Amino acid sequence: MNDPDAAPDRPDLTHLDASGAARMVDVSDKDQTVRVARARAVVEMTAAVRQAVFDGELPKGEALGVARLAGIQAAKETGRLIPLCHPLGLSAVEVQFSPCGESDIEVRAEVKCVGQTGVEMEAMCAAGVSALCLYDMCKSVHKGIRISNLELLYKSGGRSGTWEREDLR
Repeated sequence: MNDPDAAPDRPDLTHLDASGAARMVDVSDKDQTVRVARARAVVEMTAAVRQAVFDGELPKGEALGVARLAGIQAAKETGRLIPLCHPLGLSAVEVQFSPCGESDIEVRAEVKCVGQTGVEMEAMCAAGVSALCLYDMCKSVHKGIRISNLELLYKSGGRSGTWEREDLR
């Protein structure tokens, strides 16, 4: 759908107004639908540190619970963190952690709402901030931790329908 207020030479760039300035897109004409998005991040660390995380034996305490809360809070604050995102009333945020490969931890986040715009950024923020929190909780025992593969896995709802990443690893 072309936005009549978008940049005239690029109607597909809906976050630019007719003069080319950044703007928040008007979603008031969109239907409210159930919106779901899933994202992930991978926290790369040593096997010993991963074991300490899952055993709750880190010097800073129980990392998974703290990282879960950080991800939930990040999803709720996305509209304040990302300049052109709409503030949304979220229905649910779930963050899960699982072993990945020989030594890594995969963070998965799912966000839901009933609204006029999607929750992809909220899911990405939840996964990313959860991963950052794990880094913070583990850095005293391992400085070489890396966060990788922050990516959207799935989204549904709205005019564009359902999308799912095809190259899941």
